[in-house]
Order: sequence, then structure tokens, then C-alpha cells
Amino acid sequence: MQNDSIASLDAAFNFLQQRFAAHYEEIFLNDLAEKTVVVIPSLTLDPEILRSIQGIAHYEERMLCLLMLLRMPRTRVIFVSSLPIDDSIIDYYLHLLPGITGYHARKRLTLLSCYDASRISLTEKILKRPRLIQRIKEQIKYPELAHMVCFNETVAEKQLALALDIPVYGCDPSLYYLGTKSGSRRIFKKLNLNLPPGLEDLSSEEEVALALAQLKSENPDLRKAVIKLNDGFSGDGNAIYRYSDSRQETPDPAQAILSTLAQQVSVVAEGVSYAVFLEKLKNMGGIVEAFIDGDVKESPSVQCRINPLGVSDIISTHDQLLGGESGQVFLGATFPANAEYTREIAEMGKMVADELQRHGVLGRFGIDFISVKEETGWKHYAIEINLRKGGTTHPFLMLQFLTGGEFNWKDGTFTMCNGQQRFYFASDNVMNEKYRGLTPHDLIDIAHCNRIQFDGATQCGVMFHMIGALSQYGKIGMVCIGKTIAEARAYFEKAIQVLDANT
Repeated sequence: MQNDSIASLDAAFNFLQQRFAAHYEEIFLNDLAEKTVVVIPSLTLDPEILRSIQGIAHYEERMLCLLMLLRMPRTRVIFVSSLPIDDSIIDYYLHLLPGITGYHARKRLTLLSCYDASRISLTEKILKRPRLIQRIKEQIKYPELAHMVCFNETVAEKQLALALDIPVYGCDPSLYYLGTKSGSRRIFKKLNLNLPPGLEDLSSEEEVALALAQLKSENPDLRKAVIKLNDGFSGDGNAIYRYSDSRQETPDPAQAILSTLAQQVSVVAEGVSYAVFLEKLKNMGGIVEAFIDGDVKESPSVQCRINPLGVSDIISTHDQLLGGESGQVFLGATFPANAEYTREIAEMGKMVADELQRHGVLGRFGIDFISVKEETGWKHYAIEINLRKGGTTHPFLMLQFLTGGEFNWKDGTFTMCNGQQRFYFASDNVMNEKYRGLTPHDLIDIAHCNRIQFDGATQCGVMFHMIGALSQYGKIGMVCIGKTIAEARAYFEKAIQVLDANT
């Protein structure tokens, strides 16, 4: 009986997705088309790992970039959040809309909130509130011309889509495995892409020890390995294993590693113990990979999209800025990626996107690499697929919405209609104790008085996000747009100087 119910839900969801495909060209290729976009910025991810990220409730604000869709005069946006978003933040975004007055846009924007700061995901909060679901439905003028946009898609988002009777521009959660660390390695192997030595589909301490022993046997000089949870994100689902300096031969290397594993492992996520990490590994599975060393090493990524018609495309390339334990935590990114290899990684990304399209994947996703400079050029290691939006999604959307430019992945340039190129430096992790107590009104006043805000005339400047996290956590995000990467970084440094001087 339960299987029949699941099959019925799947059939209903597939019907919604097919309806979306039928209307896709009508909706997306016509800026004057009537449509409604329901934005659900829920991070439906492991709550214990999320807990280690300060100000996580305000990460929902990253998807306020989708308010820029209101530049299309017949588009309606319904934005749902865990907590109410201050009017000054909404006004800040609407002020940036090109070619549309704030008044016209505000009439087509509906803001709804759960008024719930608890740690469960936003989608779960909405599902517990049938009256809120009804209010969302009442704001959808034409359901056949509406769709839902989420940060990531799980069974919860699928249930919400069915409750609202609208499709999702995102991946069916039944394809979840393809975006896990283990699933990623299997895709890379199938495509014969270079990837770090390692093993996947591990689910016990003993299997991890065996994998670590095997890696050391194959490469006696290996100093570190990375243990990754299948469903980890932003590096916070990783742990670093350091091999002992001793070269002493043991009859059972795996057993020797197992006996000291807890002492040799450093969990990246703050506040997550080895015991908790191990329990998560047992529940969700994971991988072990060799830690890639290099004198000159970068962490680029490729962002892709597969539309409802089954067409795959490369959206952008970035060089990620990583920090934390052994450089595992995502801090920010520069766009586009290094000109020396942006096309190389984009071509590999296109191979992966085409393979995922054959599996039925839909929506935006990213592919991470590690690139090491050698005497003969750059060597790229495919690391993981993230079947969701990520830390590089909202900065690129803001650039695209604000400037109207396009990215050509074959030459690695972003060009506006006037022929000028644009670059940016973006971060979600600008943090300083001195910034605590600054309200959204304070920030906006400081930005205007010091002329660091984005300027529509020059198409350069600083765009802030996660503004709601500033007062309590002293944390904020920035997208700094310039005519060169150097200029973009200079905007970032100036913004930091201004904030420091005013606190």
C-alpha cells in the first residue's frame, strides 16, 4: 500500500514537471510573459552540520537575488522565509532593478514568513503550516504559468510542490545519489575524468580504515587523506586524516589505522565531534580520497544548468577561495576562473552536464575541481557534483541581472551589451566582531555616504547580501563588481576599510 502511495506521488510530481516543460519556452524566452516564481530558499541539509555555520538562518537571504526577476514587468515573485525580512533590505534590492520603478515591482512581490527561528528547514516549517500554504496558493494567479525555485530539492520540496500544485525548476530528489560524493566519483569514472585516488560508498569505521590503508599502500609518501560525508556541503562535511610519520611495517595496516583513527582525524565542522561524524557516515555513507598537494593549487568550479527541454549549458566558472582546516571550507570566489584553464574545466563540466542530462537531471548545479600547476601545465582533479545551488549561484545571478551581460565559456569572458567586460569577487563570510550592532539601515547609510554601493551608471561597485546577519553576528556577504578582477578586489578592500572605519 505504501509503495502504491509513493508511486502515485511520483506520478503526480512527474505530471507537474512535464507541464513545466510544455510551458518553458513561453515563460522563459519572453520577458513580457505572465508568470509567477515561488522562491523557497530553504537549506534542506543536515541540521547538525548547518549548526556550525554562524548566522545560518540568514543564508536564506542569499536568494533575494531572485527579486531581480521583477525587472520583467509581468513577473510575480512570492518569497517565503523563516523570519520576516526588514523592509529596508527589500527596498535595497528593488532600488537596483534596471528599467522598473520600485513601486511597480513592489506590487508584484509577495513576502511571506513562517515567523519561526527553529533549526528545522524552511520547507519543513511551511509543510507544518497549511494556512501558509493556502496563502501562497492564493497569490499564484495562473498555476500553469508558475514554478518553484529552491536552494536544493529533497522529498520535502517535492511534497511542497505537490501541495502548491506547481512544478520545481530543480532536480527530482529521486536522483539524489548522483550529487553525493560517492555518486560524483562514479560519474567521473564513467567519463574517464581525472579524480583523486580514493574509494566511495563507505559506511563504517572499518571500511574507512581499509580505504586509508589502501591509499597509503599505493602511495607511501601520502601525508593526508580526506574523509567526506556523502551529503556534506561547503567543506563542513569533511574530516582530515593525517598519516603517522612512522614507516614501521605492520602485519595489518588497516587495523593499525583503525586503532588510532579517532585521534588522527580532525573534523572540519566546528562543534561536530568524531563520534557524531562517524554516526553520520554510517547513516549517509561517504568516501575517502587522497589529499591533493601542490605548490600552486587552485579550487575552481563550473556552474551548469539543464533546462526542462533537456538542453545543458555552462553558466559560469569560478576560482573558489577556501579556508579553515587544510583549506576545506568555502569562503568566497572570483569570477571568471583563471584564463589559463577556464575553458579546460568548462569542457569537463559540459561532459558531466551532458551525462547528468541523460539521467534526467534538471536545474542548476556545480562541479568542483582541484587544479595543480605542473611544469607541463595545469592538472585538474574532478572532486564533486553539487546538485543544488551554491555559494557561487547568487553572485553570478546578481551580476547577470544588474548588467544584462552574458558569459561565453569558450573564451571565459563576461561581456555586456556595450562590449565591456565585468569581473567580480564575492564572499559570504565577511565577519568582524566590530560589525555587531550595525542594523540594515546603518549599513545602507554607510554604503551610500561612502559611495561604495553598486552604481548602475558605471556597472561597478559593491552589492551586499545576508544583510540581516550583520547586527547579531557581525557577518555579511558581498559581491564586488569591477572592470578587472584586480578592481573587483579593490572594491572589496575598500568596503572592508569603510566598515572598519565606521565601527
